[in-house]
Amino acid sequence: MTNPSISRMPDPGQFVPELSDVSAALFRATGNRSVPRTTMNLVHLRAGQIVGNTYLTILNTAFLRKAGETEERITAVSSWQDALCFTDAERAALALLEATLQPAPHGRERVTDELYAEVAKHYDDKALATLTLAIGQINFFIALAVIGKPQPVTSLSDEQWG
Repeated sequence: MTNPSISRMPDPGQFVPELSDVSAALFRATGNRSVPRTTMNLVHLRAGQIVGNTYLTILNTAFLRKAGETEERITAVSSWQDALCFTDAERAALALLEATLQPAPHGRERVTDELYAEVAKHYDDKALATLTLAIGQINFFIALAVIGKPQPVTSLSDEQWG
């Protein structure tokens, strides 16, 4: 028995061919090695968890496994605040992502000066700009993932759209 497609829409790249250019540009911009790829994938995995998207959580879990990450660290992303297996720089990146994605308490900024200062302690200007773009990148893909609901895959070369 074949698996029926769970995708809500066909591949949006069929209708908006520029999507591949935008996607490639985002990967080039965030792939400058100023922020470790593992950190990017931890941030992207946490974003998938926050928005409750299986596609993003499976894909970024697979990326982390392929990079040799331990199951402990992958599993602990959902509770990173009290997990002992993350560096201070990774914690700062995860905190920045959460501040960006989640509503702030009434009357407060999402990204406080204190949080920005903490992140800036661990990332130079180029890395901070890259991390900011990586958070924007995952937000771009969140829209495609939660609206279009592509097939969960472990590689970007797998068939995602039914």
